[in-house]
Amino acid sequence: MVNDYLSDLVIRIKNAYLSHATELVMPWTRTGEAVCIVLVQSGYLTSAKKTEDGLVLVLKYNKKSPALTNIRRISKPGRRVYTGIKTLPRVLGGLGMSILSTPKGVMSEKEARKLKVGGEILAQVW
Repeated sequence: MVNDYLSDLVIRIKNAYLSHATELVMPWTRTGEAVCIVLVQSGYLTSAKKTEDGLVLVLKYNKKSPALTNIRRISKPGRRVYTGIKTLPRVLGGLGMSILSTPKGVMSEKEARKLKVGGEILAQVW
């Protein structure tokens, strides 16, 4: 049993890209699916589908190069990181993105700025 599902999701995605896998199967959770949908919308994953086996993620490559360079978990169970809209950090000067859990759902940093809402920074991707 995994205590921190999002950390497990982040490290499995990172390891799958490092091993040049084409797809990845994860146990399904609502938050995990929401994070993967944000990654699909941002162009870091090809697709994320819920099946009987769990959540199937299809990884995206550009000419054999991973679409995702790195992904890092920010807020952890022992140290939650919250931010308001004014203090929302930019990842690599805008080249990357943050994934936030807000009162309006899980969304990218760009969407949060548009809706003017802050929340918990779940992960950063570049």
